[in-house]
Formats: sequence, structure tokens, C-alpha cells
Amino acid sequence: MIAVASIPAAHPYAASIAPTGDPSVRLLPDPRPLDATTPEQWWPPRLLEPEYLRAHIEDIDLVHLHFGFDAATPERLEEIVGILRESSTPLVFTVHDLHNPHFADAELHRRQLDVLVPAADAVLTLTTAAAHEIERLWGRPVTVTSHPHVAPLDLIATVDRHRSTVPVIGVHAKTLRANLDPEAVLPTVIAAASARGAVVRIDVDDVLFDHTSHWYAPERGERLLAFSAHPEVDVRVHGRFTDDELWQYLSEIDVAVLPYRFGTHSGWMEACRDLAVVPVVPDTGCFGDQFACPTFTFGPDLFDPDSLDTAVGDALTRSVPDASFAEFRRHQRAAVQADHARLYASLVPVTGRDAAGVLS
Repeated sequence: MIAVASIPAAHPYAASIAPTGDPSVRLLPDPRPLDATTPEQWWPPRLLEPEYLRAHIEDIDLVHLHFGFDAATPERLEEIVGILRESSTPLVFTVHDLHNPHFADAELHRRQLDVLVPAADAVLTLTTAAAHEIERLWGRPVTVTSHPHVAPLDLIATVDRHRSTVPVIGVHAKTLRANLDPEAVLPTVIAAASARGAVVRIDVDDVLFDHTSHWYAPERGERLLAFSAHPEVDVRVHGRFTDDELWQYLSEIDVAVLPYRFGTHSGWMEACRDLAVVPVVPDTGCFGDQFACPTFTFGPDLFDPDSLDTAVGDALTRSVPDASFAEFRRHQRAAVQADHARLYASLVPVTGRDAAGVLS
């Protein structure tokens, strides 16, 4: 049995692609951080602490890195890579982000990738566009793997896939992380909706108004609230959605405009696709390469309102997958998990660990 340390194991994406149904693979749980405040907290990953990794490396057959290295210096990552090489432990690295959406300055992330991409025994990513960029920058062969479903399969199978009488266009500001700029697009979205008999729903996480929060930004929050002066605009402030609340939200909108100034891939897009919402995405990053959807010109210093107006109009006329889409998603996830199981087996010697984690 191959003992896989996924970093992190509890992240929804990492959990969804893990071949846990394969008897030859055992996914190790995330080590609990020393200062964890919740039972499910996996960040910051202890396996990216050199001393901790060195102390537990004998329990690991393969490391698969996804997220969690935001705060790790390139020097620390080089030390992690060195420990893996010394112990002959393979490293699989899925490049989710070429530009971390949480930081406008991409320099540190690029330096981190400069360590991880060349060192990995296998490099994966989610789109052909990202694979081409990785190959161009680092000369590494890359395997493209599909992003599996985000919403539960039973919900995907039963979601109402008929459009509302009055279409609802959603713009979720969330916590206004670094790559989100809803203020820039909202005037155009509101005008596009009004011209087509639609309405706009704006959602804002309440932490923007909490002075104890890292995300405290009351001035920006108030500017978003001001859009409620438009009769066709509904602005809602609430806590961060639970999964069930997110599924309910997506059942109440028809189109989602994602105002990403930069970034690479989006799980939010995949949730929209699952629940019959048409995402409208910028032509920056690799968003438009995840699956076919309307795009508009938007970037760190770019915005073409006409392209957004056209994209919104396109989204309102697009059909969505029927109920059979759930079965497609089921098969897609099974195929992705099987691909990962085969990849792990190709990188780890036949002698591994038994189900108890003891070397055999």
C-alpha cells in the first residue's frame, strides 16, 4: 500500500482526486498544526516544516503538493525538496496557480514555483493553457488533469436546469481577496442586466465590516452597498457561506460574473457548472480554458466594458447541461482518481506499507 501525504489532504480538491477507493493507496491525514483553532484546520501544513517532515518521512511513500506553501520561503522549499531527495520520496506537484490569487505581486509565488516545478517527479495542472505556460517557463512535461465536480453528485442530478422568468446575474465579492475587483465591473453588469430584463444580486461577506477581521475593508464594503440604489440590484451581506448555503445561493442565480483581475484556475467556476449557472470569466489566466463559457477582457490594467456586455448577453442565452451531467461528473472523477492511482504506482517501488502504515 502506498502511503500518500497530500498537502493538504482535507482540501476539497485534494480530497476529490485522491484514489481512496483503490486498495493500493492510503491517504494520510493532515498533521494538526500546533496553533490550530478548529478541528479541521490543515494550514499551515506541518509537512512543510523541515524538522517535522524529516521526523516523519519514514511514514510516507509519496508527497503530493497542492496548496499551503504561500508563506514558505524558496529556501525552505529547497530544504523540503532536499529531504525528499535524501529519502528517495517522490514529489508530485499539481500547479493550481501560476499567479496566486491572494497576492497582487507574483514574484514570491514565481520563485516558489522555480523551486517546486523543476524538483517534482511529476507535474500536473488543470488546463492545456497552463501546461503550455509551464512547459515554456520550466521546460517540464506536464500532465493535464480535469477538475472534478465540486457540488455533491446527488444535488447535481436533481438541480433545476430551467432559467428563471427574470434571470438573476450574481456577482459575489466574498472577502475582496487581492484578485477580486467587483466595483470595476458592476456598472457594466447592471446596465447589461437592465437592457435584457435581468436583475443583479451582489453578495458581500460580513467580515468586510468587522474591525477584528483580516479582511476589514469598510470603505469598499460601503461602496458595494451603494449599488443597492439601483432598483434592479439586490445587495446582501452575510457570513461566509457553508457548503449548503453555497449550493442554495447558486440555485438562486442564473449567471455568475467572476471579476478576477488575475489568477489561473477557479473551483467556483466548476461549482457554477455543476449547478447550472453560466460563469462569465476574464480572458486572463486560464479560466476560459477550463471549459467553454463566455469571457471578457479584464486584467491587472485592462477592462473592456463592451466585451463584458457581450459576454453577459451570451451567458443569458446559453443552454446548460441536462441532468445526465451528473453521470458525466461521476465518471470524470472516477477517471481522475484512477489516473492518480496509476501515477503514484509508477513512482513508488512495489514494496510499500501495509494498511496499518508499517513498512512491508
